[in-house]
Amino acid sequence: MTDTPGQGPVTPSGQPQRGYDIARQALEEARARARAEGKQVGRGRSRPVGTGGRLRKRGWTGAGADPWDPQPLGRLMGQVAKRRGWDDNVTTGRLFAQWGTIVGEDVAAHATPERLEDGVLHIRASSTAWATQLRLMSADILRRIAAAMGPNRVRRLRIEGPAGPSWRKGPLHVRGRGPRDTYG
Repeated sequence: MTDTPGQGPVTPSGQPQRGYDIARQALEEARARARAEGKQVGRGRSRPVGTGGRLRKRGWTGAGADPWDPQPLGRLMGQVAKRRGWDDNVTTGRLFAQWGTIVGEDVAAHATPERLEDGVLHIRASSTAWATQLRLMSADILRRIAAAMGPNRVRRLRIEGPAGPSWRKGPLHVRGRGPRDTYG
């Protein structure tokens, strides 16, 4: 083989050498150098790349479930959330997103979950009458939440009525009753 200007390596028959032939020749030269250094040559890798030492015992997966099967995205995201410590935030998000289906649309129209802190779910009712009704239904609501989210995610409900109007106006405020002579 010789190099011809402008054509690259040439075979003894005078044809330009292809990329495959060049790669094969480089491989053979590397094997010859390895043999000269006393290394084993031609066996390939002892295990497939990226398996981390795990080898499958059979060539194809069977009919049953195994780690190589595709996994549902929801299950994988749940595992990631647990490993990273996001489990409580994911649970809170699911509870708030599915609130209407968990408690029913009629209750959800008058009750809004505000926050979940240490197993206590804070709920804001649309009126004081609905706040009373929700307090009476609290055992049923807790049972529905446990069925949908899992046990002990929400241990107690704190139901509050609608926020009343504030008499405080402006950035400055005096503690205590303040002047009350404006009513009459």
